[in-house]
Amino acid sequence: MAERVQQPPAKRLCCRPGFGATCRQGQRAAGAPCGGSAATQGGSSRTLSPESLLDIAARRVAEKWPFQRVEERFERIPEPVQRRIVYWSFPRSEREICMYSSFNTGGEEIGSSGESGDETRLPFRRGIALLESGCVDNVLQVGFHLSGTVREPATSSEPELLCNVSVSFDRCKITSVTCSCGNKDIFYCAHVVALSLYRVRKPEQVKLRLPISETLFQMNRDQLQKFVQYLITVHHTDVLPTAQKLADEILSQNSEINQVHGAPDPTAGASVDDENCWHLDEEQVQEQVKLFLSQGGYHGSGKQLNLLFSKVREMLKMRDSNGARMLTLITEQFMGDPRLALWRQQGTIMTDKYRQLWDELGALWMCIVLNPHCKPEQKALWLLQLRRWSNMDVCPLEDGNHGSELINLTNVLPRELLHRGITSVTNLEGWVGHPLDPVGTLFSTLVETGRGSEDGNPVSAPQPFLEEGESLVSLAVETALIGLGQQRLMPDGLYVQEKVCRNEEQLLARLQEVNLDNMLVKILRRQATLLLEAGPYSGLGEILYRESVPMHTFAKYLFTSLLPHDTELAYRIALRAMRLPVLDSTAPSADLSRPPHIVSVVANRYPRWFTLNHIESQQCELASTMLTAAKGDACKLQTVLESIQKNIHSSSHIFKLAQDAFKIATLMDSLPDLTLLKVSLELGLQVMRMTLSTLNWRRREMVRWLVTCATEVGVFALDSIMQSWFTLFTPTEATSVVASTVMSNSTIVRLHLDCHQQENLANSARTLALQCAMKDPQNCALSALTLCEKDHIAFETAYQIVLDAATTGMNYTQLFTIARYMEHRGYPMRAYKLATLAMTHLNLSYNQDTHPAINDVLWACALSHSLGKNELAAVIPLVVKSVKCATVLSDILRRCTLTTPGMVALHSRRNSGKLMSLDKAPLRQLLDATIGAYINTTHSRLTHISPRHYSEFIEFLSKARETFLMAPDGHIQFTQFIDNLKQIYKGKKKLMMLVRERFG
Repeated sequence: MAERVQQPPAKRLCCRPGFGATCRQGQRAAGAPCGGSAATQGGSSRTLSPESLLDIAARRVAEKWPFQRVEERFERIPEPVQRRIVYWSFPRSEREICMYSSFNTGGEEIGSSGESGDETRLPFRRGIALLESGCVDNVLQVGFHLSGTVREPATSSEPELLCNVSVSFDRCKITSVTCSCGNKDIFYCAHVVALSLYRVRKPEQVKLRLPISETLFQMNRDQLQKFVQYLITVHHTDVLPTAQKLADEILSQNSEINQVHGAPDPTAGASVDDENCWHLDEEQVQEQVKLFLSQGGYHGSGKQLNLLFSKVREMLKMRDSNGARMLTLITEQFMGDPRLALWRQQGTIMTDKYRQLWDELGALWMCIVLNPHCKPEQKALWLLQLRRWSNMDVCPLEDGNHGSELINLTNVLPRELLHRGITSVTNLEGWVGHPLDPVGTLFSTLVETGRGSEDGNPVSAPQPFLEEGESLVSLAVETALIGLGQQRLMPDGLYVQEKVCRNEEQLLARLQEVNLDNMLVKILRRQATLLLEAGPYSGLGEILYRESVPMHTFAKYLFTSLLPHDTELAYRIALRAMRLPVLDSTAPSADLSRPPHIVSVVANRYPRWFTLNHIESQQCELASTMLTAAKGDACKLQTVLESIQKNIHSSSHIFKLAQDAFKIATLMDSLPDLTLLKVSLELGLQVMRMTLSTLNWRRREMVRWLVTCATEVGVFALDSIMQSWFTLFTPTEATSVVASTVMSNSTIVRLHLDCHQQENLANSARTLALQCAMKDPQNCALSALTLCEKDHIAFETAYQIVLDAATTGMNYTQLFTIARYMEHRGYPMRAYKLATLAMTHLNLSYNQDTHPAINDVLWACALSHSLGKNELAAVIPLVVKSVKCATVLSDILRRCTLTTPGMVALHSRRNSGKLMSLDKAPLRQLLDATIGAYINTTHSRLTHISPRHYSEFIEFLSKARETFLMAPDGHIQFTQFIDNLKQIYKGKKKLMMLVRERFG
């Protein structure tokens, strides 16, 4: 059993009491030998047999349980079970490995930001390149420890480098890494990536052994002594002093080592007390952040810190515990920055760049403390840490200043309210239901947010003087409306701005709960009229400029409140809000450092609600509310549509409005509103035009939705979008989505089309398909053929388009796909012609024996063989020219010799029934090419062969001999070939000895 003592990390004390020789023999008899078959080690097989119960259970245990718990839970663990648990404990996903090696903080490589022009220099990409070029060797897994060597090829400036790499892992996470390259970085080097991906992608090629303590347990005393002496002999310069020291301690009865039961085993997996998380070099994180901060934002340090923040955000998105761990390390360095104390002593504000970094830091902590998935005890620890930081003298305030006060609504209240006792909107705290927030330190807000609001008695406000017929509620509403409609500037700092706007949003939410009486409706009318009568850059427009609750939120409240009482005024106020003065760069501004136009808004990093995206989100909500209210009124719907098209510039927001209009128009409890459906379709068409030439990840969803909407509008709408497809869709979208959907049975049934309407719609779809095929034959030809199947002329036209594009515009994969389609449709000669055209574009080198095009080549040869000797004779020269892989050529050769060509009768032709001769054309040419390919491949493989590949190479020569012997003089050729190998590669003595043993 394993026990914890004060030992180096990742080393457990392992011993096996109660394990006898009989038990061990029984375990070996019960399971496969170490390594097992390729199918067993890989966890999968090329067959479709179901996964074993052992693998299913072992995988679940490997993901959730530390191995020590397994040992403690079961006294005896059969060896096959141990092997499968150890096998499944290594990570199986490359995503996390990529995340921990995605950029280099040294300044040269930028990582996921994409600003570096050479993505291949990223550690993850370099690791993949090393793996795919065969630079990973000697891979061995001993228990929960993976080791291997990675060869870094020589360059013009650097010699070849051989790196020894080792990786420890536990519960599908890499827990420690070591590489002799001396990498000093936060994330994994390319050599660690290469070794890890080798284990992920080629698990069946990794030698697997149980933890070393298990192996030692099976040895007797003589074997153990021999093992230790050989180990010391091989590494005597490194381990001899340590070995002697350990021997002295073991021989001493009172030594500390003899007081502990068991011995450490670095390959035995994690202890139950060990934290299960991915390896993160904390020291490097601290050093890098400290270095970047010391540079004061110069030399790209600010960019690098933002990259670290992005990495934290990526970890949080994947629910990786290292996200909070890494952010804690970064925050400690920020809190230790000596500039904080200097700025506090001098009473100056921090620089704008530095404040941006602090804002980002706070935003990330906000994500952590509000994470609904975190455990309560973990959240409590974070809040305790945040409270400690908040209590430090150097902790910056939320606005980035020292001693500034929170700006509220007080300064903008008119005199007629001030003399009636309303000295501040904070007088309305009792009406809101809780106190409005003061300014605090950056982390005090986070602590408060994480802890949640506490219950308490509302703060009572002083009773102001009320005019006749006026209630406290009506006065509060009037005060709030005036305050929300006035202009003022916000303080610096995202979190202090958050507090101001949260207070105003709370006031607005409270207003929405108030039942409107005649007095309140009168107040609403008066305030709405005043806002409308103001100038273009005052009144309602000022609500946007003053960087607080956007005017669209306020206008939405006014619209919904006034709609039952004054429809005309409600629409006027809403349509005025829809016009975005913020887009006008000529608008005046009292603060020239903050011009109102949108370019400055985004560039100066205003708060979230003042960015274009958030403004348009609020605008979108207002427009949706107007569309709902205008249902059934064609005039008002047209007015709202025009306002949307003119003032909303985000395709995603217009798409949302189109979807909203569609839902409103097709409510289940009423007949579809055709006018609103047309508005929905018009908005959808606008989205199509906006996103046609830009990348949008929702584009396919948008196209499918538009076809659905057009179907609901009617057949004329479907015909219209097909007639003007080139302004709305790409050729691929038009054929694969639009035309296919139009011609589907479900569309015909939905529209209740008669035969004449069906044919007209199908003709439009086929015309569209042919136009798309001519414009983009690579992606649309097959779809066009499929859509034109029922029309002979259209089908012939589509086939001719394919032939015209085959020589220049299409690759072999596309041509093979269409060729197979033609054979399936009953056109074998057309399939043969396209297959030969595809072969002219193909080039398979000697080592591409797993290339995806191999199946297509075999199919093409089988098709030619079935058509007859002439077709086969025509295709073999193309095969010889395109394929240099010996195993593929030999496979084709054998298939051609098994059956008679022309077995499929074509145009009443009959074959002679004779097998083709290998010493005559066309098979003689194929045989010579196959033998030549084997010879060339042999020399290529011998150039860089390692001893671990010797047995595989001997099997390769055996297959080559089978091909040689198919020739009349094949035996003599093969003997000469082997003799040449012995002479040329006589330096590879062990390999040549194996060659002589097998082939003489």
